[in-house]
Amino acid sequence: MLLAPVFFVVVQALGHHSGAMFDDQKLLTLNGTVKAFQWSNPHCWIQVQVAGPEGPVEWSVEMGSPSLLLRGGWKPRTLKVGDTIVVVVHPMRDGTHGGLYVSATRGDDTPIVASAPGGTVVAGGDSRVEARP
Repeated sequence: MLLAPVFFVVVQALGHHSGAMFDDQKLLTLNGTVKAFQWSNPHCWIQVQVAGPEGPVEWSVEMGSPSLLLRGGWKPRTLKVGDTIVVVVHPMRDGTHGGLYVSATRGDDTPIVASAPGGTVVAGGDSRVEARP
């Protein structure tokens, strides 16, 4: 009987992945077009087409949960396919085309306001670099 609470805590802890795959010491700026905006649990995603030397490259941007994004002002229709967007991410450590959402603006520099997955807004700085496919 005493083991039941411990079991549920362990199951919940295993259900969420680590953020270790993202390099939280780097910021990467992606300039592109929204290919898809996936509003789903446990995390929302933005698929962004970024111009590359050999054609467009698709980047996957992981965000927080829908409930977290709602609290930050996002709605399921905040982004539409074809929208021009500038997204700042913590890139994947292994160099694959993905990252953890930090902030975003529309193509006209209008901010898209929302908290990053940890509930904090991470500001960009001099460590931003342009995305290279």
